Amino acid sequence: MGGNHSSTTSFILLGFGNAFELRILFFMLFLTIYALSIVGNLIIVVLVVVDLHLHTPMYFFLLNLSCLETCYISTILPRMLASFLTADRSISVKGCITQYYFFAFCAATECYLLAMMSYDRYLAIRKPLHYTSLMNGRLCLQLACASWMCGLLTNTIITAFMLELTFCGPNEIDHFFCDVYPVANLSCSNAHLVKLATFILGLMGTGPTFLLTLSSYVCILFTVLQIKSKTAQKKAFSTCSSHLIVVTFFYGSIFLVYIVPETEKLKELHKLFSLFYTVLTPTLNPLIYSLRNREVKEALYRTVSKAANMAQYL
Repeated sequence: MGGNHSSTTSFILLGFGNAFELRILFFMLFLTIYALSIVGNLIIVVLVVVDLHLHTPMYFFLLNLSCLETCYISTILPRMLASFLTADRSISVKGCITQYYFFAFCAATECYLLAMMSYDRYLAIRKPLHYTSLMNGRLCLQLACASWMCGLLTNTIITAFMLELTFCGPNEIDHFFCDVYPVANLSCSNAHLVKLATFILGLMGTGPTFLLTLSSYVCILFTVLQIKSKTAQKKAFSTCSSHLIVVTFFYGSIFLVYIVPETEKLKELHKLFSLFYTVLTPTLNPLIYSLRNREVKEALYRTVSKAANMAQYL
């Protein structure tokens, strides 16, 4: 980050305004959300690793998602919690760009990973007889690695443009974390390339992956409609609809923040939209994708029972 020459050495994250009396309330609220997200995702990671019944393609992708969500929410909430507790909202320029780098890497990776997960479910439901041969261990690993690498490449390009910016004027960021547009707007240099790269790469990252995810679930729903059992239909619809709601919140909020042109009205709503993809989805994903599943509940029961039996012998 030595290429970032600037007279401004730190930024002030304004967060949710100057409501000083609400700091403790916000701290408790976001601490609870953070704890639920971390615990939920770590439970999934542990269960998938230790329980052989969950060594399937679907849970391999869920393992990747849970690891990603743990890192994702940890790039933002600990810093936010510290500012609520200490009232210190300052962050160095280098720290700010570092936070953005890891946050955006996780966000971009999640777009690709959600698409891969929807494709996996599409194959499982539409082509059940060929699923095992199609979605083999090698393909699973390739799809997961491709998701992480695409997220890394996309974000590295944008961050490289950010490192060329200079900051010498106002240092107050009207956001609760270091996002690309609020930071670029404070630059004394021309930030056009950063914004253009963010728009193009954001569109390339969210557009095709969202269409793949949406089309996969639409095909799944058509298949579900052909099921004769009303009970099975209802269960499948419940699962698919909950997945689609989370995916829509995630992609929709990212689209509104990074793709839709900036306007004064939308600028006021950016912080609200940002909460959806930075806080809401990492917290809901363990519940929506995993903890409601019968297989996961059974794996949790088996793991807890084994741990209890081992404790008795110690």
